[in-house]
Amino acid sequence: MIRFANIVLMRRTAPAACLLLVCWSACLPAMESAAERFRALYEREWNFRLAEFPMLATEVGDHRYDNRLGSITKADIGRRERFWRDILDELSRIDTARLNAAEQVDATIFRRQIESFLDDIRFKMYLMPLNSDSGFHSSLAMLPFRMPLATFDDFEHYLARLAALPRVFAEQKAMMRRGIELGYTVPRAILAGRDQTFAAHVLERSDDSVFYRPFVSRPSGVDKSEWPALQKRARAIIGEKVIPAWRDFLDFFKNEYVPAARETIAATDLPDGKAFYANQIRYYTTLPLDAETIHQMGLDEVARIRGEMQRIIDDLTARDEFHGDFAAFLKFLRTDARFYAATPRELLMTASYYAKRIDAKLPSLFGRLPRQPYGVAPVPDDIAPNYTGGRYVSAPEGGTEPGYFWVNTYDLKSRPLYVLPALTLHEAVPGHHLQIALAAEQAEQPPFRRYEYISAFGEGWGLYAEWLGVEAGIYETPYEHFGRLTYEMWRACRLVVDTGIHALGWNRTQAIDYLLANTALSEHEITTEVDRYIGWPAQALSYKIGDMTIKRLRREAESALGTRFDKRAFHDRILALGSVPLPILESAIRNFIAERQGGP
Repeated sequence: MIRFANIVLMRRTAPAACLLLVCWSACLPAMESAAERFRALYEREWNFRLAEFPMLATEVGDHRYDNRLGSITKADIGRRERFWRDILDELSRIDTARLNAAEQVDATIFRRQIESFLDDIRFKMYLMPLNSDSGFHSSLAMLPFRMPLATFDDFEHYLARLAALPRVFAEQKAMMRRGIELGYTVPRAILAGRDQTFAAHVLERSDDSVFYRPFVSRPSGVDKSEWPALQKRARAIIGEKVIPAWRDFLDFFKNEYVPAARETIAATDLPDGKAFYANQIRYYTTLPLDAETIHQMGLDEVARIRGEMQRIIDDLTARDEFHGDFAAFLKFLRTDARFYAATPRELLMTASYYAKRIDAKLPSLFGRLPRQPYGVAPVPDDIAPNYTGGRYVSAPEGGTEPGYFWVNTYDLKSRPLYVLPALTLHEAVPGHHLQIALAAEQAEQPPFRRYEYISAFGEGWGLYAEWLGVEAGIYETPYEHFGRLTYEMWRACRLVVDTGIHALGWNRTQAIDYLLANTALSEHEITTEVDRYIGWPAQALSYKIGDMTIKRLRREAESALGTRFDKRAFHDRILALGSVPLPILESAIRNFIAERQGGP
């Protein structure tokens, strides 16, 4: 009505201006239509995504499908591919130039997600549903800890999911057998000992299973009269369905899959492997980089960091605390008992000490902090032997659990204390917990963004968070400073090793030796990590490339703003984005600089 009244008034006084206003007004429905069409499109796709992947729905607080597990048959793959192609086609018909700036970012990220889903189908990733430290099975093993279990209905849903485990294992076996036929298998070199992950769930008694743990103590939301029947059903389902499903898959894994797994290790050795690895580089770095360029970036960073490490050794030598060359110093760090915890409890207590020290520094680094807390806990026993030294595990949306900083307490002689400050900064705060918990609070963002994790942004932030520990005074000794550098060196080596393995013909021994020669990581952890890079092509590239980008943008902001630079505001602007490709981060920081330059 207001627009119409204004048009009438303009017609009386200025015909030319009136024509312009009429045209402008006529465009408004189209502008609104573009935004409305985009919103309807991504809401339809999101609902489809939650229905197809019920465990994702549970994780993000949508409990419509808590009694279901997803399916992975040929028909499922075909249905998803058709749907996502239609979504992409419809998205291409929306004039995204008519969206506002925030919506255009949403559209860019949404397109990236849909294209990546289709790429995974194109490259038949569903035929290789596990790698050296995780896979579909590790998600299933977390069911007791990732579902709401407070009411009778909650337990009914949980039991329904447990009863569906044999079907899920059967479908995954069928896909892995098809992978064997077509040449899509995980490299055999990284599968040794991985059967422990499955064997841990093959037990004699249901009561001993991790899946029975929710039934040990009755929650107040379940009536006393209903509890014994739930426990009885749980024992039956676990004994008759769950444990046999794990046992059957263990037999398949050991006797059928591992012997048939490929002997090569490079992603480029898969069918259409060169295109696949190039695709994974683009996905994980979000940048148009090739393997050779990244490899050289890594070599340059290794040389730079090596110089910083040598300066610490020289200082210790001058103080008469150490005498020897670089290799001797690494051996000293790997073998001296002072650098290792005597018990798992000591390792966890040390990690907790650093976590609380860092917590106290957060207000000096950030203007906004998340409401959700986090805890420190050991990596679960069933996956610990082949798992990384630590990882962050986010909390399910709407639940009562915190996020967790997992610390690996397996094989204590491979878990040096001097890297704990850097590990805590990366995995807990101000790294992944701070970042992911804040992203979940971005209620104005569509859900496909709130729950997105873009590795170059997320892992780049985690590595940048390790460096922030220097500013915050977290590192207390030269050995802890060396530990931080060995972690940064580790990520620089990844650029060399990952591209070496998957594009330049490196073998597994070369990769292990390169990390042994340049970092103070233990041999066990290095072997575990190299196997991870073999089984997860290009993901390891995201850390250093993201970190280098954030540090470059900070230098630009500091240079442009001088005394107007506020690191709290800079950090808040980055984390307010949620998780975005690096080009979008770069654009956001350029806008941040321009806004500050134009301020009072």
